[in-house]
Amino acid sequence: LFPESITTEQQSLVLVKRLLAISVSCITYMRGLFPESSYGTRYLDDLCLKILREDKSCLGSLQIVKWIQGCFDALEKQYVSVFFTFYYSSRAVTEMYQFKFKYKNKVPQMDISSNHREFVAGLCSKDVKQASRLLLRTLYLLMQDLGPLPNDITLSMKLLYYNHVTPKDYQPPGFKEDDSPGDLLFAGDPINLKVGSVSTDFHLMKVRVTTEKKRVKKADSNLIQKNGPTEISHQGLDCEEDEEEEECTKINLLNLAFSQEEVIGPEKKRKVSEPEKLPLNSRK
Repeated sequence: LFPESITTEQQSLVLVKRLLAISVSCITYMRGLFPESSYGTRYLDDLCLKILREDKSCLGSLQIVKWIQGCFDALEKQYVSVFFTFYYSSRAVTEMYQFKFKYKNKVPQMDISSNHREFVAGLCSKDVKQASRLLLRTLYLLMQDLGPLPNDITLSMKLLYYNHVTPKDYQPPGFKEDDSPGDLLFAGDPINLKVGSVSTDFHLMKVRVTTEKKRVKKADSNLIQKNGPTEISHQGLDCEEDEEEEECTKINLLNLAFSQEEVIGPEKKRKVSEPEKLPLNSRK
């Protein structure tokens, strides 16, 4: 499931790609978006993983696979900063999954943390795999505990980029420039859940879930973001308090700023991509 060794940049990239693909597969499977035939089965210790595959009998799953492959292209080029997928109904977001990426091009560092479980610097491939298992297990357990989504939901995705390295005309396969007419609102009372993170010498990937509070049955208190769910700070959607990022933007979840107005002015809007085709609105 994971590379045997994770000591090179290419091996690290393979790991991050697989973590993303498995996570998105989990998000669609546990929410009943596609039929069983759209998934293959793999095992991670005692955890049964359902992974999306190219099912020609299900155009929706083919579309999601294409979107994931588009994100892979942006990951390979080290352009994408945040990949997020969300369910919405009547233009109101009801659940959002956020994947934040960072690239370590200078001094290699190792800082793996997930749910307050931290490992010191100098970890080997075994420790990175352990953190990866913990992240996937936490995501699966969280998805099992979430209440059902509305029946009339639609799934979509967006990519946010590091503007200083991403060409203005770049679009990954399957995506186009975001032309959302306005902001999307978050339905109900949102709660922000920290799923975990995995870090190698070359990449850092963080995963968070935002959903309606009433849908969370018994979330681990360590998963709940202490700062509350009404604001997410980021160079797009998420930046830590101890990070000093030049284009850090505060975005209210009740008024998700897909219009990308930055605190430094509209001329520095963050580059955002959305799928070329209409989002999915069918469920199995």
